[in-house]
Amino acid sequence: MISQDDALRRDADDPLAHIRQRFYPLSGDQIYMDGNSLGLLSVDAERSILAAVDQWKRLGIDGWLTAEPDWFTLGEQLGAMMAPLVGATPDEVVVTGSTTVNLHSLVSTFYQPEGARRRIVATAHDFPSDVYALQSQIELRGGDPDRDLVLVPSRDGRTIAETDIIAALDDSVALALLPSVLYRSGQLLDIASLAAAGRERGIAVGFDCAHSVGAIPHHFNAWEVDFAFWCSYKYLNAGPGGPGALYVNRRLHQTKPGLTGWWGYLKQKQFDMVHEWEGAPSAGAWQISTVPVIAAAGLLGSLTIFEEAGIEPIRQKSLQLTAYLIELLDALNLTKSPYSFRIGTPLDPAARGGHVAVEHTDAARIVRALKARGIVPDFRAPDVIRLAPVALYTRFIDVWQTAQTLRDIIDAGEHLQGEQGRSLVA
Repeated sequence: MISQDDALRRDADDPLAHIRQRFYPLSGDQIYMDGNSLGLLSVDAERSILAAVDQWKRLGIDGWLTAEPDWFTLGEQLGAMMAPLVGATPDEVVVTGSTTVNLHSLVSTFYQPEGARRRIVATAHDFPSDVYALQSQIELRGGDPDRDLVLVPSRDGRTIAETDIIAALDDSVALALLPSVLYRSGQLLDIASLAAAGRERGIAVGFDCAHSVGAIPHHFNAWEVDFAFWCSYKYLNAGPGGPGALYVNRRLHQTKPGLTGWWGYLKQKQFDMVHEWEGAPSAGAWQISTVPVIAAAGLLGSLTIFEEAGIEPIRQKSLQLTAYLIELLDALNLTKSPYSFRIGTPLDPAARGGHVAVEHTDAARIVRALKARGIVPDFRAPDVIRLAPVALYTRFIDVWQTAQTLRDIIDAGEHLQGEQGRSLVA
């Protein structure tokens, strides 16, 4: 039954409902559907940030060893907390840098063009920052991005077929760098099969998991993934500018990082201040510079919520929320004229990430209308309204209200008002 009472019953039966109270609602109790861009602030993250500031105030430089937790090994400690979310051992994950900096660090390590093997495989729907970074890495090795960067095309303008990616992994390829979830459509790629295809062909395969960690369970060790990286400000709710994280499979820990820095040095000898490199025997070797303590504190608090909730229940509710949104769009006839919304996300739960791409010719104006009505979505040109109901703080009644509001906006003709096109920050 599609009704408000049905949505409320779903909320009453939700085992994660109590966690919503740990997050601050936006002013005016707006419905937040943009957690795949920036997660909300939790009481836990706020408390952790304030504690870090207080320790800085009281301890000064002694905080590097006497703060709780100590700042000197904070990146490794946060990595150990995050490891269960990605199916890794604690020494395979470290919190450091930012998403694109970590991409550069990892690709500079594992992209080793030699002879005929010079190409990097990515996808035509990659986030632009990844493509820019890959182009520059190719240029740094004396290559030509027009020749050496292979962007696997989409057959339908929304998704990428794994078979097409695998077909591109030929003898000319030195590395593949792929998204776990396509940022526009929300398609979840089959990481396990892609990693296996790379191993069979002797090609290192890494993954940008910015749109999946915190929403979807990962099993990097079981899948034998070579390396991965992600941000902490989306589903992990660490706050704007929260630090990045990376994973390097243990079998690769003896590889020297392509970009070395002081913070990746063996901790026990870091202050020997010698000029000969001796890296940490873990993913910590891929740290380049000092951990951003205040920014990392938000992640510290947020990860305590994930430890309590568990990533499997989070994924289960996330799938329920996105399925419910898709169900409502169909039940309210929003995919038919005169509403004419289109669902750009795979309907198969196994191929769906944490958000739903709702397409419409007047998407930009509809996004503005949603915001004016107290619902915060996301826009991606030219026609995608991204709606991300986040398991930790989104209710089924929020999803129900969002679908009703989409209908009301079209009924009122608000999608025909105002300027088309995005704001400076979409």
